[in-house]
Amino acid sequence: MPEISVSVDVDAPVEVVWRAVVDWPAQADWMVLTRVTATRGDGHAVGDELVAFTGLGRVGFLDTMTITAYDAPRRCVVRHTGRVVRGTAAFEVLPLGADRARFVWTEWLDLPLGLLGRLGFAVLRPLIRWPLRRSLRTFARSVTRPAAS
Repeated sequence: MPEISVSVDVDAPVEVVWRAVVDWPAQADWMVLTRVTATRGDGHAVGDELVAFTGLGRVGFLDTMTITAYDAPRRCVVRHTGRVVRGTAAFEVLPLGADRARFVWTEWLDLPLGLLGRLGFAVLRPLIRWPLRRSLRTFARSVTRPAAS
């Protein structure tokens, strides 16, 4: 299964980073062109379901997901069950000290079209990684931004 993994170091404690990662509705603030909501459960337990809309305006696609592992404040794994995105994703928060953590986002994609899909993915991989990296940079800034008084 083809894999994409991106990470960012964040100047905040693990617990703070974790809360920001699994604040599904707030992902719209940092994830490029994506809005996420919990549709079954609160999005913090195995079996809970999430739905993301990725796109601009009404043009885009739904990405439905089921949480298959939830180990707060370290790891959440989802299975993509939608028509466009299939596979598995993991959101991990790793400690780098008392006030620093690394957020790692990994996708293992179940590509259509066999060899043709894998070849297409190899060509498109940089275009897929770009919004993920941009999202994580925005995420790190949003978590470390001082609170408004």
